[in-house]
Amino acid sequence: MATKPTEPVTILSLRKLSLGTAEPQVKEAKTFTVEDAVETIGFGRFHIALFLIMGSTGVVEAMEIMLIAVVSPVIRCEWQLENWQVALVTTMVFFGYMVFSILFGLLADRYGRWKILLISFLWGAYFSLLTSFAPSYIWFVFLRTMVGCGVSGHSQGLIIKTEFLPTKYRGYMLPLSQVFWLAGSLLIIGLASVIIPTIGWRWLIRVASIPGIILIVAFKFIPESARFNVSTGNTRAALATLERIAKMNRSVMPEGKLVEPVLEKRGRFADLLDAKYLRTTLQIWVIWLGISFAYYGVILASAELLERDLVCGSKSDSEVVVTGGDSGESQSPCYCHMFAPSDYRTMIISTIGEIALNPLNILGINFLGRRLSLSITMGCTALFFLLLNICTSSAGLIGFLFMLRALVAANFNTVYIYTAEVYPTTMRALGMGTSGSLCRIGAMVAPFISQVLMSASILGALCLFSSVCVVCAISAFTLPIETKGRALQQIK
Repeated sequence: MATKPTEPVTILSLRKLSLGTAEPQVKEAKTFTVEDAVETIGFGRFHIALFLIMGSTGVVEAMEIMLIAVVSPVIRCEWQLENWQVALVTTMVFFGYMVFSILFGLLADRYGRWKILLISFLWGAYFSLLTSFAPSYIWFVFLRTMVGCGVSGHSQGLIIKTEFLPTKYRGYMLPLSQVFWLAGSLLIIGLASVIIPTIGWRWLIRVASIPGIILIVAFKFIPESARFNVSTGNTRAALATLERIAKMNRSVMPEGKLVEPVLEKRGRFADLLDAKYLRTTLQIWVIWLGISFAYYGVILASAELLERDLVCGSKSDSEVVVTGGDSGESQSPCYCHMFAPSDYRTMIISTIGEIALNPLNILGINFLGRRLSLSITMGCTALFFLLLNICTSSAGLIGFLFMLRALVAANFNTVYIYTAEVYPTTMRALGMGTSGSLCRIGAMVAPFISQVLMSASILGALCLFSSVCVVCAISAFTLPIETKGRALQQIK
């Protein structure tokens, strides 16, 4: 009888013990994000292939942009063009770039970076080949405008690189992409020095379109951005891409399940002007516009100084005498001073300057930060524009042009990296696209300063370039967000 009350107590005690031991066995499933996977996989063979293929987009873009600088003296004489007509060619190329840069940015955020990159290369190669058959100046301008539209999509290659690179490698690998732009610039100048005097500028354009066609085939080895895929809900494709990268790099994936929120609202222009990014966006636009204005101003000013021999104001206006039948001699606005071998050498030397400051630029980006590094190089650019006005020897001119090309290239390096890092995945391509679009306004204005105003007043043109660089230096220094060492943001 005394043992009966103890039985339910014993049962209750066992129940409590069984419940207590079961609780710790409940574990949450491990998860990881694309950012976790990219950092865990690390840098390896995939990223080297990515660097070579996507970096080569800079070769094609440089060749198409620099083409105008080396062809200008020839078309000036062939079609009896005035200064403003030569400048209009470059302006219209950048007008096409400006319009389609925004469009491609919107489409890339909605439909994928890889698809837009492929379309832009097909577009550019097609119209570049057509340009070589242009029967008149008007057709030449129109077709080069179409080429500009295609080239505007090449920036998607940089975005794909940025979204696959681990954080600590971005500050080193992205500036090295300048090597490809340098290679493209040197290649087109070298080809021009051989092809134009022998078989003509039309064959130069045909040969220059070959690298773009080859690169289209190489794109199949690079996958769509995993960050874009997860933002659209295509987690399976993103996971397959990350597993492929891990296999190529002989690395491992993080444990668990890939989990990212599906982002329905992507590629919206209003997001760029949201309160969180408004100041950053406006200042980035100012900086992009000014950097482009200075960069293409240097390139075109170099060509003008060489073509018309404007050094030290020795010749403000070079006109040729054209003999036409019984009408006697009449003056033509056409400047028929073709580039001599020494002029091509000078262009090559100044172009090599684009990589001269790359080691210092990389150190500045990684140790001083993106903002301070950019403000320093912009300030130095302003100074060297003023120094270009000093009456000096041919060697001195080459030295100033060399330093200017080095500085403006460093500016572009830094602003490209900063823009790709500061915006989240939902609007990264659009942010880059709108910045590239505003950038082309500066590029559109530059020809009229370098090719028209400079012939009237070298001092006025150089002071204008310098003043714009000072404004950009201040804007860079006061940017509200520093992206050095910061992970790429997925959502705003």
